[in-house]
Amino acid sequence: MNEHEKINYIEFPAKDIPAMKAFFAEVFGWSFVDYGPEYTAFSNAGIDGGFCKADLAVSTKSGSALIVFFSEALEKTQAKIEKAGGLIIKPIFSFPGGRRFHFSDPNGNEYAVWSDISID
Repeated sequence: MNEHEKINYIEFPAKDIPAMKAFFAEVFGWSFVDYGPEYTAFSNAGIDGGFCKADLAVSTKSGSALIVFFSEALEKTQAKIEKAGGLIIKPIFSFPGGRRFHFSDPNGNEYAVWSDISID
């Protein structure tokens, strides 16, 4: 259901859309619908969105917003990301309320994963 004035959809740049689809399907179980060779929409992600063909990447270093996933098993999620070709760019660290790490996808977009559980 669409909610008035709430975040409804999110889009990310992708140099290689097939690589992005493979990565997010393997790690997080996302589903995709292609709309031509330069756009794919995703679902089963907590919020719907898409990947658009672009030579850019999002990163907190360049001032972009950070998308943060939740995990009940932080080390297991990290291992899945690494196995699928993701790069850990900030190893697991503690912060008030839990622990998290940052990773980049095959395109170089930065994300984080956090857990409120102190030890998996």
